[in-house]
Amino acid sequence: MAYPLTHRQYYEGLKAGKLLGLKCGKCGAITAPPKINCLQCNGADLEVVELSGQAEIKTFTVVRVPPEGMTAPYVVALAELAEGPWLMGNLEVADPGAVTMDIIGRKVTVGHKVVPADLYSAGEGVAVTFSICGSPPPSGREAVKKMIC
Repeated sequence: MAYPLTHRQYYEGLKAGKLLGLKCGKCGAITAPPKINCLQCNGADLEVVELSGQAEIKTFTVVRVPPEGMTAPYVVALAELAEGPWLMGNLEVADPGAVTMDIIGRKVTVGHKVVPADLYSAGEGVAVTFSICGSPPPSGREAVKKMIC
């Protein structure tokens, strides 16, 4: 069985400013990041679609003890996309240590950052990021969609 959207294509899409997902031809559900089957009905009739990049923070954690090669603190969040699926990524904020529960429910835009290769990876990677609507992405980071939330 061929994958309609590989992880490499997904990450290349992020780097090109596009958030890609899969739409199920059987039930219409959207899956992101890519999987081989629909997460709702297990259907295999999946079509690649471009998603809006709009989301809402549902939960988060502040990482204060990082793995090797990372600098703390930083915020990892789960956000529900406007199309339905949830994505995990880094919330880009000026002071990660000051983030409180008030962040839950905030609208965000999906972006990305390129992660350099390290001792434990197979090479350069791409990480999903979230920027709070109304706040510009931090320097050097690109939002997937340049739109107002």
